[in-house]
Amino acid sequence: MTASSHSTRALSFNAAAAQYAANRPSYPPALFDAIDELAGRPLTGARVADIGAGTGIATALLHARGADIVAVEPGDGMAAQFHRTNPGIPLVRGTGNALPLATASVDFLTYAQAWHWTDPDHSVPEALRVLRPGGALALWWNTYALDVPWIAAQSQRIQHALGTDPVVETNGAGSRAADPSGRLDFARRGVRWSRRIPVDRHLANIGSHSIFLVQSDETRTAFLTEEKKHLLTLFPHGTVEETYEVDLLVAVHT
Repeated sequence: MTASSHSTRALSFNAAAAQYAANRPSYPPALFDAIDELAGRPLTGARVADIGAGTGIATALLHARGADIVAVEPGDGMAAQFHRTNPGIPLVRGTGNALPLATASVDFLTYAQAWHWTDPDHSVPEALRVLRPGGALALWWNTYALDVPWIAAQSQRIQHALGTDPVVETNGAGSRAADPSGRLDFARRGVRWSRRIPVDRHLANIGSHSIFLVQSDETRTAFLTEEKKHLLTLFPHGTVEETYEVDLLVAVHT
């Protein structure tokens, strides 16, 4: 993927922020329990910066957990949606490659579905700069549970129609991809969970991913229309159960 196409993908969310906020999955309480455990310290009462916060799905959960939270988000559309959804949570504009945060100022840096939009050559040293000694960098992604047959089949149809997703493949999973320099010692945990939602909301969810957002309206509509036929054949009641495996990486700054 070229730098230009990577940027186009990253910016594509701004025009679809409301769709993103309304349809993307949340995260289970067990995820935040796992972060506490792997970090060796609680999120509750900690100073936390949620980077690439988007519409604030993770930020709101961290706030509810009792964190002293600030969000960082570069996109105009996403930031506007964040303010509508989370009017009481502070947000500053910036990216993980050049954090608008003071040195040694936070106990946690969190990236929910966002680290793969950074350049680890910059975002790793930035994380180490702003974390306090003993602070933790937590990265996580909701990944589809490909051991569920209908989810695996859908993923194959998406790959066939649109290609693979190189953004996440090259910098979105695994400690080596997250930090090619090896400066961070990541612990890894998987957290499985699911949600039941209407077919139309599921389609709106997958349609809010950047690989769809950068397609033409014709291509996107054609795929989602055909996909709805597949799903209603499998789920004539009109409800699907999305199953996720949250891929969590936590590194403590020693």
